[in-house]
Amino acid sequence: MLLALRSILLIALGSAGVAHAAEVQVAVAANFAGPLARIAEGFGAATGHALKVSSGATGKFHAQIVAGAPFEVLVAADDETPKRLAAEGLAVAGTQFTYAIGKLVLWSAQPGLVDDQGAVLGAGKFAHLAVANPKTAPYGAAAVEVLKARGLADVLAPKLVTAESIAQAYQFVSTGNAELGFVALSQVAVPGKPVVGSYWLVPPSLYGAIRQDAVLLKAGEKNPAASALLAYLKSDAAKAVIQAYGYGL
Repeated sequence: MLLALRSILLIALGSAGVAHAAEVQVAVAANFAGPLARIAEGFGAATGHALKVSSGATGKFHAQIVAGAPFEVLVAADDETPKRLAAEGLAVAGTQFTYAIGKLVLWSAQPGLVDDQGAVLGAGKFAHLAVANPKTAPYGAAAVEVLKARGLADVLAPKLVTAESIAQAYQFVSTGNAELGFVALSQVAVPGKPVVGSYWLVPPSLYGAIRQDAVLLKAGEKNPAASALLAYLKSDAAKAVIQAYGYGL
């Protein structure tokens, strides 16, 4: 009888734990999809919550959220989109914060093609240069800034291949559809994996700081798991992952 009561109690406690676990609908900028997958593991272990993640261009997420997409947290590639969503009444005021500073690289899957000064851009001995859409992807906008700073925007315009997101820009280069392209450092320098090809870490003086902000969306205002995710992004455990992928804090 005592053993049976103990079994019932354990089942009840287990059910209570499951009841407290929840799912968070997250829209994440494509450049941060890899780091967020690592962070999700620690978040799940610490809280029991799970993430349902969609990755893509920040500008496209803005349009989807305005159209009623049920995202609860936005992990953006800029700081303007979360601010804009708050002004539009679609994000919770006061919840926005910078979780990372992005770093831009010029990358090629071919070893030795990209030098450590980016001189390959001026030489122009390539057919295609991949960039994310500057209208919707902050890293694409940063890439255009670099080309303008180098005085190469007009010269290289015919060679540009515009991708929907930084993830697609990476795909264009990795598959050889473009010899080189501007992508995020986090996509090239993955912790625990050797760097493929060659890259130039673009000096931050050539483009505006890529401040990547996260914000609680109105759809997630009553979901404690959504607030818990934002809190976890500020934790030492999450920061360690963010830095390991080459971001600044």
